[in-house]
Amino acid sequence: AVYNPIFKELFYAKKGYGSYLNGERIKVSRIRDIKIALLSTGFPYDLAMSKRNNIDNFLRFIFRAQAIRRDGSAALNLSYVAAGRFDGFWEIKLNPWDVAAGTLLVQEAGGTVTDFRGNPVDIYKDEIVASNGLIHKEMIDILNPREGQ
Repeated sequence: AVYNPIFKELFYAKKGYGSYLNGERIKVSRIRDIKIALLSTGFPYDLAMSKRNNIDNFLRFIFRAQAIRRDGSAALNLSYVAAGRFDGFWEIKLNPWDVAAGTLLVQEAGGTVTDFRGNPVDIYKDEIVASNGLIHKEMIDILNPREGQ
């Protein structure tokens, strides 16, 4: 479960039973083209000191997606992907408590959650990509550019 006290929204899921927002079933978006997708991300606390800070990924996505939001909560970003408010989300340097509930929410809402290479997500690793599933391959390709691109 993820609770947003500002809007009094309770997102919750149970494996095999779907995802819900305040008692209503939710599903991921149906956007198929990243050019019209609304994405979200975040930046690590050591942004100014670490070379691995997500800026490179942000710059690649900003030229490919319609828009990117940064609101500061990975748990809510994942909940919003599950509810179809965002089409995709990626971030680095997260902890299990940041992503565990949101991962299940996205999966139970029909979305896809992996690491940056498209492998099954591991909440104990520090990178995550979540999407409606329809733009997931393109997100993975953007996160792993080939030389010369």
